[in-house]
Amino acid sequence: MDWLGNDWAPGRKDANGKPILSSHPNSRFTAPARNCPIIDPDWENPAGVPVSAILFGGRRSTTMPLIFQAFNWVHGVYLGATMGSETTAAAAGAVGQVRRDPMAMLPFCGYNMGDYFAHWLEMRQSIKYVPRIFHVNFFRKGADGSYLWPGFGENMRILQWMVERCRHGAHALETSIGWLPEYDDINMNGLEKHVSRENFNEAMKIDTAEWHRELLMQDELFIKLYSQLPKEIIFQRELLIARL
Repeated sequence: MDWLGNDWAPGRKDANGKPILSSHPNSRFTAPARNCPIIDPDWENPAGVPVSAILFGGRRSTTMPLIFQAFNWVHGVYLGATMGSETTAAAAGAVGQVRRDPMAMLPFCGYNMGDYFAHWLEMRQSIKYVPRIFHVNFFRKGADGSYLWPGFGENMRILQWMVERCRHGAHALETSIGWLPEYDDINMNGLEKHVSRENFNEAMKIDTAEWHRELLMQDELFIKLYSQLPKEIIFQRELLIARL
């Protein structure tokens, strides 16, 4: 039986000769979190657990650094609200175009995204310990088209820096877009031959011209949501323009 309740068998095709899928094209396979052997014992704690960090990120070959930290909660909400990813062959439309997907919630949010941003901003008033917000981009490429960061399990090194930032134990450089780590701030033990200082600096590069183009591309989203876009989001954009 397929996802529509119809009889199904592998290899079955429709009237046009196209294979009939058993599952919805956007379906997912899931497994109980309790099956993870290293899950935290407080995972199912009904009282909840403290949240120290929130991560936003997208797939960008340029512009967005490997990792940076928002200046504050409102700035972090702005980063999440304007995040986007370059389209791939698996997505509809031209490959390589930046598609805005605020907080990766555009397909799932059941009400106006401007109101959704407002709810994020309102949360700040009821949070005793405000989580730090970070933006990651593990897909930045060099001039030759190769990835500047190896990704996969090595991403734990970036997460380690985030954890240390939350514990006030890691250095960061203040820039126009947020707080950035330098090469020596990341645990590169065993990775020195694979990620040179030059490649890391390229992955962290802030290109002012690219960021001005990024701000112009955000206009499309802002125009769509203008009537319900919180003024704090617009203010953050203006502050970023001034810093650049």
